[in-house]
Amino acid sequence: GGRKRCLRSVGLPPPMPIARSLSHQERDFFFRSDGEDDGDKESSSESLPPMKSGSGDNAPRYPHVTGLPVITRPIFPLIPTSITLRDPQTIDAIENMKDNAYVGVFLKKKHSTGVSEAGVLVEKPELIKDASDLYNVGTFAQVHRITRLGLEPEDSLGEENDHSDLTGDTHVSASVLLLGHRRIDLRSVDNVGPPVDVTVSHWDRLEYTGSEDSIKALSNEVLSTVREVAQMNALFRESLSFYTRVDAANPYHLADFVASLTKSGTPEELQAVLEDKDPERRLQKALVLLNKEREVAKLQQEISAKVEEKMTDAQRKYFLNEQLKSIKKELGMERDDKETLIAKYREQLAEAGEIPTDVMETIDNELEKLSTLEKNSAEFNVTRSYLDWLCGVPWGKFLEEQFEIKEARKVLDRDHFGLFDVKDTILTFIAVGKLKGSVQGKILCLAGPPGTGKTSIAKSVAAALGRKFYRFSVGGLSDVSEIKGHRRTYIGAMPGKIVQCLKTTGSMNPLILIDEIDKLGAGYRGDPASALLEVLDPSQNSSFVDHFLDVPTDISKVLFMCTANDLSRIPGPLLDRMEVIELSGYDVPEKIAIAEQYLVPKSMGESGLMIKKGGEKTDEEKKDDEQLSTRSEDGPVETEKEVDEDEPGPPIESYVHAEGVPESANIEKGALESLVRWYCREAGVRNLAKHIDKITRKLALQVVAETEGTELTERSRRKADTWAVSEDNLSDYVGKPIFTSDRLYENDPLPNGIVMGLAWTSMGGSALYIETQGIKRSKDPEGKAKGGGSLKSTGQLGDVMKESTQIAYTVARSRLAEIDPSSSFFDDTDIHMHVPEGATPKDGPSAGVTMVTSMMSLATEKPVRSDVAMTGEISLTGKVLKVGGIKEKMMAARRAGITCVVLPADNRRDFDEIPEYLKDGLDVHFAEDYGEVYEVVFATP
Repeated sequence: GGRKRCLRSVGLPPPMPIARSLSHQERDFFFRSDGEDDGDKESSSESLPPMKSGSGDNAPRYPHVTGLPVITRPIFPLIPTSITLRDPQTIDAIENMKDNAYVGVFLKKKHSTGVSEAGVLVEKPELIKDASDLYNVGTFAQVHRITRLGLEPEDSLGEENDHSDLTGDTHVSASVLLLGHRRIDLRSVDNVGPPVDVTVSHWDRLEYTGSEDSIKALSNEVLSTVREVAQMNALFRESLSFYTRVDAANPYHLADFVASLTKSGTPEELQAVLEDKDPERRLQKALVLLNKEREVAKLQQEISAKVEEKMTDAQRKYFLNEQLKSIKKELGMERDDKETLIAKYREQLAEAGEIPTDVMETIDNELEKLSTLEKNSAEFNVTRSYLDWLCGVPWGKFLEEQFEIKEARKVLDRDHFGLFDVKDTILTFIAVGKLKGSVQGKILCLAGPPGTGKTSIAKSVAAALGRKFYRFSVGGLSDVSEIKGHRRTYIGAMPGKIVQCLKTTGSMNPLILIDEIDKLGAGYRGDPASALLEVLDPSQNSSFVDHFLDVPTDISKVLFMCTANDLSRIPGPLLDRMEVIELSGYDVPEKIAIAEQYLVPKSMGESGLMIKKGGEKTDEEKKDDEQLSTRSEDGPVETEKEVDEDEPGPPIESYVHAEGVPESANIEKGALESLVRWYCREAGVRNLAKHIDKITRKLALQVVAETEGTELTERSRRKADTWAVSEDNLSDYVGKPIFTSDRLYENDPLPNGIVMGLAWTSMGGSALYIETQGIKRSKDPEGKAKGGGSLKSTGQLGDVMKESTQIAYTVARSRLAEIDPSSSFFDDTDIHMHVPEGATPKDGPSAGVTMVTSMMSLATEKPVRSDVAMTGEISLTGKVLKVGGIKEKMMAARRAGITCVVLPADNRRDFDEIPEYLKDGLDVHFAEDYGEVYEVVFATP
């Protein structure tokens, strides 16, 4: 009795209901209590299958048995185990064994975890290909029960039921209850089956004398660890409670028992315990598995503790918050959420100005509906969002406007150089507003090339009037809901940009800039251009209805300004509602002045080469910034803001060079003039600002490199002796000039058929050559011409320009017949007209005069002077028609060195309005008929 100890003697917790895969009958069969006598055993055997003869080491030793491959874990002797079979033939073979139900259970080497290399579950683990699929050591086990899954309970081993109808079913399965007796060695596989037939040899009983202290110590450590794991893991403790007759003093049985309990071991680690014959090594391997189980149990406890702690804290906070709410409500210190919301809306309405009657009725109805709705209902959130916007609109709030002409001109001159016509138009607009007391009913459209200051001048107008500024772009906009809002029936519905502007600015009379109005889109969601007709109509927008608010909103006090690059792309009805102010662009002197006074100091300040005097802004600058700063309580009013490179910064007088920067570090006027002429010919100054930024950044690199003594590359190194960027070293900072000359032909006079025209583009004016060549056809043997009388045009011309070539060809033939009736040039010659730079698309109605002159020069063999340029459309009868862009074309003419210009007579007014310095040195002729053009161009010197 000293060596025989059961696990209860080591102080383990009392048995608890087990949660294992074994059935209650199986548990009762194997785990009878210590107090049962023989009489009890006899009574229980009436309801249980009879025991087979012999158990443990007394079990029979059959050399040939049915092999049963298993996965996941091997079976240990004296440990009952339940497995599931899925192969029908194997199931039938075990059922047919009747009383002689002994099998050899072997762990599979391949896919021992039950999962294939592809991550797919092994469907039938009982099938093997050869003996190499099995480990050599297995367990001789007795089948105590087999039950087909899904059948009645009596369909088990020992019953005479017919299962032949299930034999061929590949999805049949059965649960087998096994009890291992002893270890066996696999000698050979006689038949791979199924079922598998194997030849085995049985292990002899391994005796233990109990005299080794190391084994005793290991056994005690194993028992101690079992106790520790049982205290941490409830499932382990429940499983342990059913093993009451394990000989804890036998190291072989103890190791098998511990290994069978662990769930964390791999199939290979469990198989190693099964194969080892040495008791000490077997105990050590079992102890390793037990320690792994302990670590997993500790980790499980930690996770459980963390989750429980979080849940406890959340519950505690919830209960405390509920108690706090109840206490505050009893004391009258707090109302429920609905009451708080309604009170907030009432406060907003009290602070608002005069609210229209129909709007107030809608708000009252919605507040009443809100008070009756449940907080968790969907309608509650919809109504709350609706009230947020209704009460958020600043009904009746108007900012006081400023109509001081002096202050307005100061702001405009501070922010923009030149643009005198634009400034005068805006000042007259402000003056009328001062006399009338309001500027309502006006929609201004600023049209001009990119980078000419359209957006920034709108900001200046807002600052001059003392209004809040709000900008949004409609470029590419194809959804009417962005203008008029979404219906409230949609999820995520919100008002349009107009109502958003009113709420954001907090006033009913802001200045709204609708940017890129010429780039409006249209799609299946509607036509935004049509929606803007109501917004921009002074006679209709006093009762503008947003789809979301669904109440009339007076936006007649809002000053709308729009920007566009091409007026021809704006729909006629929409353009008719606007007062257009055209910004023709900056000429060379204006660009140089803007660069000197604003762009250069701004860029050098951003590059760290210059700092503001005193380091802080003056009071006047702070005041100006406050006027320009369009911020509300919620943040910036300006939305979708783009940085305009043409927007000037503080003048150069307010900057000084930073510490460590040479005083000579600057950009000279000659360099700026070269930048304007040979690098940046566009109408605006955005590209000019980019080039200046490039120069200042490179200057900053050179200053820092020389201060640190760092060697730069050849391209970045300063090559001149001075820090000043001049016309001579400009190419070291911005590369070679982009434009070298406007003249394709330098010789005077030009070759026959070559004439220079003047064109307008969105980037400004440019010189455009028209080239014409004739191909004279030979005669056939009968004396008839093989060709002649045809015109071909190239140069990627648009449809309008192609029509101009046909008209010019007809006019040229008609004029040549008047000048020289005997000439048959156009009858005998094929004409090819080309406009150089064929990769650039060209179109427009202003090249007709130039085309006629080119063909007349070719037909009469009279060259045109190289200093003559012209523009104007031609009619079929030879009338010279009016064209646009005269200022830009004059700038292009001066840039190309032209001294004689021919313009349509109807453009005399446009020519008179351009600055005098653009007229100086130009011999300008105005023509009504092409005959006058012919006399000027082909006149004898």
